[in-house]
Amino acid sequence: MFNQVSADGYFASADGGLDWVVPDEELDREAVARLPDTDAILLGRRTYELFAAYWPHAVDNSPAAPDPHGPVSSPEIRAIAVWLNETPKLVVSRTLTDPVWGPARVLRDLDPDAIRALKREPGRDIIVFGSGSVVTQLTAHGLIDEYRLVVSPVLLGSGRRLLGEGSTGTTLELDGVTAHRSGNVVLRYRRGGPRP
Repeated sequence: MFNQVSADGYFASADGGLDWVVPDEELDREAVARLPDTDAILLGRRTYELFAAYWPHAVDNSPAAPDPHGPVSSPEIRAIAVWLNETPKLVVSRTLTDPVWGPARVLRDLDPDAIRALKREPGRDIIVFGSGSVVTQLTAHGLIDEYRLVVSPVLLGSGRRLLGEGSTGTTLELDGVTAHRSGNVVLRYRRGGPRP
């Protein structure tokens, strides 16, 4: 799981906006270096639609679809765009019928057994971006092996929490910390056990 969060723990503003995210060239370079580790993306419908509105156009830096994080353009962003556009996507949605940004397949429900089976298939990692409801469900079933949080030096005061109400608690084991010149701090956690 990869998500950017504010210093007070929100992964989106109250209206779902991401314009508070602090741009970070170091983070972009790290992301590009990690692309070969992953060969599938799992998304909720809202995140899928947000990504589909921007990433297909990011390859040519089209002004038709501005980056939800703000004005960003770099070779790294274009490399990430190419990877996102070409990588198979699994979209958890009961309403999406025809995913226009592919390759993509719709999963009507998040079936824990199906996700476990998918994780056992040959291949590399599966990554989840955004998708708070999906992250909440995966966390409840112990299906996320690594939580990668980028904490931005911003206090939103209110917004959307990554895990929804009634979430199951779990302990995490710190696997690494990287502070960037931008003020962003990357926290890498491995899943521990149920919270005591």
